[in-house]
Amino acid sequence: MTLWPKSVKARRRLSIFLIAAPALLLAVGLSLYALKGQAIYFYTPAQLIAADVPGGQTVRLGGLVKPGSVVKSPDGTVAFTVEDKLKDVSVVYKGDLPDLFREGQGVVCEGVIGAGERLSATQVLAKHDEKYMPKNVSDALKKQGEWRPESGMTTKPAAPVKPFGGATSPFQRNGEEKVGK
Repeated sequence: MTLWPKSVKARRRLSIFLIAAPALLLAVGLSLYALKGQAIYFYTPAQLIAADVPGGQTVRLGGLVKPGSVVKSPDGTVAFTVEDKLKDVSVVYKGDLPDLFREGQGVVCEGVIGAGERLSATQVLAKHDEKYMPKNVSDALKKQGEWRPESGMTTKPAAPVKPFGGATSPFQRNGEEKVGK
């Protein structure tokens, strides 16, 4: 008794499967191997501390810049603290900060975890609109009890503002055309 089916059609299907399956597994394995060092995880300060991320690992840290924590050095280094309601993490960044960076503002910092839960940031991104927040960030804040709906934050972008007060041209007022002087 053999393992091969008697039908020619079934043998052909089995042969194709036995060739394609290892090739597909090899392709997936090589893809995962190539991407293993490229994955960067997003954490809030509380999640970062709870996860006990090993030093030297690249992560993204998101939260609010703690008021009174920004210290600028003459050599261009900026030290500040990123916080959520539960924990805070010190961040050191050397370079130009975004124009929207300020205390109390939302930021995402990408960098390497150092000793003592300190992030050496290579990139700092400031939140561009005080009313909009990505869904995954708002979900993380809600889960931690940090979500403040009274602040006017929304997970949907604000509606576009119509120029000329809603009129289609500067010569219109309340839907009527202005004629003459």
